[in-house]
Amino acid sequence: FCQPGGWQLSKERKQPTFFVVVLTDIDSERHYCSCLTFYEAEINLQVKTVSVFKGTKEIEGEEESGLIPPAEVFAPKSLVLVSRLDYPEIFRACLGLIYTVYVDSLNVSLETLIANLCSCLVPASGGSQ
Repeated sequence: FCQPGGWQLSKERKQPTFFVVVLTDIDSERHYCSCLTFYEAEINLQVKTVSVFKGTKEIEGEEESGLIPPAEVFAPKSLVLVSRLDYPEIFRACLGLIYTVYVDSLNVSLETLIANLCSCLVPASGGSQ
């Protein structure tokens, strides 16, 4: 559900995208899955190339291993926040904060940041902010 278009490598870095998917469990309880998908350069991507030579009636295959030069291939990664509460703008801000800390390699541990976000109190529905 976090990559509905499929998982595909890209030759260029794409802009991050945000969307919400609603999943329903067996008890008809809704779960709001906020997804932030971004593309990250793959540094050590190992690929196999196959060269095919056509003969008169035979096709021979020869395998070679090679590395794609850094930052020429970008792979999608997704940050997902699952909640029973429907606060898409708040979740977008939380995922944006985690994304910024991760991409900019800030001097904050992701575990500490996520623990702090999980310990926030959420106001009751219909109550004051």
